[in-house]
Amino acid sequence: MSDFKTLEKPAPVRKAAAAKTEGRGSMTNFYQDDPQTRIATIRSGIPASIVGELSSTMGMSKELLLGSLGLSRATISRKEKDEATLSKDESERVLGIATLIGKVQAMVEESGDPTGFNPAHWVADWLAKPLPALGGATPASYMDTFEGQKLVTELLSMSQSGAYA
Repeated sequence: MSDFKTLEKPAPVRKAAAAKTEGRGSMTNFYQDDPQTRIATIRSGIPASIVGELSSTMGMSKELLLGSLGLSRATISRKEKDEATLSKDESERVLGIATLIGKVQAMVEESGDPTGFNPAHWVADWLAKPLPALGGATPASYMDTFEGQKLVTELLSMSQSGAYA
């Protein structure tokens, strides 16, 4: 089975995907990657330690982040301890948050001067606020599924264009 995985992802793609998950700053760059690189990153799995780094970067408790992503604290803790990678599904959910942060950063850069703006903290605050467009639910309550993450990202895009206030 490992031979199949090796054939499935050429070495340069695996290395590029792994490099994207090293260090705090690189996770938000995931938003700018081409689809093949994002898919390769998800398929290869990101290190479980990224969850703790992401919660720290966002200024959000790890428990709250795990809860919004629908991830088991016990599973993630075990994988962190074993220095294991997350499954495809877990990786996709975690990288969905990183993508959202990258999108916010790009939006701010397009709109003006991003000096002093912390997109990770802004996203953490925004995820916790109830939105009328979600029937009073928080965006965080939608982050546990791919479709929910798409919806949240679309709402964010609509707010930038003025289509949603």
